[in-house]
Amino acid sequence: MRKNPYLTAGVVIIGLMSLAAIFAPLLSPYDPSVIDHANLLSSPSASHVMGTDSLGRDLLSRMIYGARISLSIGLIAVGISVILGILLGALAGFYGGWVDTLIMRFADIMLCFPTFFLILAVVALTEPSIFNIMAIIGLTGWMGAARLVRGEILSLKEREFIQAEQSLGASHARIIGLHLVPNAMGPVMVHATLGIASAILLESGLSFLGLGVQPPVPSWGNILIESKSTLGIAWWITLYPGLAILLTILGFNFLSEGLKKKLG
Repeated sequence: MRKNPYLTAGVVIIGLMSLAAIFAPLLSPYDPSVIDHANLLSSPSASHVMGTDSLGRDLLSRMIYGARISLSIGLIAVGISVILGILLGALAGFYGGWVDTLIMRFADIMLCFPTFFLILAVVALTEPSIFNIMAIIGLTGWMGAARLVRGEILSLKEREFIQAEQSLGASHARIIGLHLVPNAMGPVMVHATLGIASAILLESGLSFLGLGVQPPVPSWGNILIESKSTLGIAWWITLYPGLAILLTILGFNFLSEGLKKKLG
């Protein structure tokens, strides 16, 4: 890691954000949902380091608990998309023929739709919730992972060790699961780290539009909603969630670049 500053920076930033999310009950100075009418829109001070919002809730506490929601959505959504992408990409690359054509043409159709507007339409038709957001982002983001896995497996399945497994009578499930997929995971890991950053940004955008995580559950996106009506008098409600989103996405981008250099 000393020879790879991108990887180091990414691990440090994401590590700190993850620790804050994991230990939120210990690090949070106040209950994030407690309303304090005596401290409405208080500016940053010793008692409220990041100030308070329009309901008097401590912004630092809401930011820490918001990290849990935003990071969880990013990780689980990308987990769903990567698992689905690996499965479909492995089937397409290994079997080829009509299986490959069917899966890849479906992926091409999915890629033709603007992702944000597709997700926006689906979210608008369903009940906005954390689990729906995770599932929708995951189910609409598998195409990149599928194409990467397919390309890697098309190359790997011609290698001698795969041909040796086939000559020994190994089942297709064993060849795909134990030999092809593990050897194709390098590019997928790089893609997944970028995907987490995109999912967090997407969730923030949906929450900002009121279609993501619903209050009073704090996420960085729905904290930003409140800043629309208080921007001129409470700059801190815009600044701190925006910086958190910026740093987190920057951290995942650094991590992706570091992994690319390490694995490439």
